[in-house]
Amino acid sequence: MKKVNQEQPQEPSQNTRSRRFRILSSVELHILLAGALLWLAYIVWGVTVYVLELWTARELHAIIAMSVLHILFGRAAAMSFGYTVGFENSTIIFANMVVESIQVLIFYPLFVFSWRKLLVIKRLKKTMDRIHNAAETHHEFIHRYGLIGLFVFVWIPFWMTGSVIGCVIGFLLQLHPWLTISVVLAGSYVAIMSWAFLLKEIHTRMAAVSSYGSLIILGIIIAAIIIHHLLQRRKRNADPSSKP
Repeated sequence: MKKVNQEQPQEPSQNTRSRRFRILSSVELHILLAGALLWLAYIVWGVTVYVLELWTARELHAIIAMSVLHILFGRAAAMSFGYTVGFENSTIIFANMVVESIQVLIFYPLFVFSWRKLLVIKRLKKTMDRIHNAAETHHEFIHRYGLIGLFVFVWIPFWMTGSVIGCVIGFLLQLHPWLTISVVLAGSYVAIMSWAFLLKEIHTRMAAVSSYGSLIILGIIIAAIIIHHLLQRRKRNADPSSKP
């Protein structure tokens, strides 16, 4: 009779156990959990407001759409959409601050885990590498001006600036994780309030000119972001040295 080889379940290697311990004992895990809890609270808030009939189904769908736009195209496009569908200033500012906070609290620890080879998500690797390369280009400037430089970098509405890249720069500067999160979110909140003041004024003026004014503004912002993204991708594809 042939002997049946029964494979014994392999125990995790020392290296694997070490990685797990480093993740579980890290500050970044606490930040990730805070982001997950905030995400859950945001969902509960939206559902509760709808169940209490303070929002219609259309308004709930609009909040979801605005949140998705913030993730895909940034705060300017999301807030412009909010004014287009007629949300109040307070709702637009609050929702975008929460979504921005969730982004920062979830992205930062995932980037750190990836950088330290503790947790590598293959589908996100190219994105992580691209964001890291973008952060490297601004590293010297922010290193020169410290926390103020990081705050201003997150606040100013230029291409390839903002909270996500700001987090990476804070990490490269070896700032304490919670200090990085605090400065980045402070800059993001000031940026959102600045956008609210500007976009509200623009939408009000455009609405007086045309009933489609708000839609035109939203279309221009999204088109500009898409065109910039395509140009950046074309530039990366044309430059072999930029490929990871």
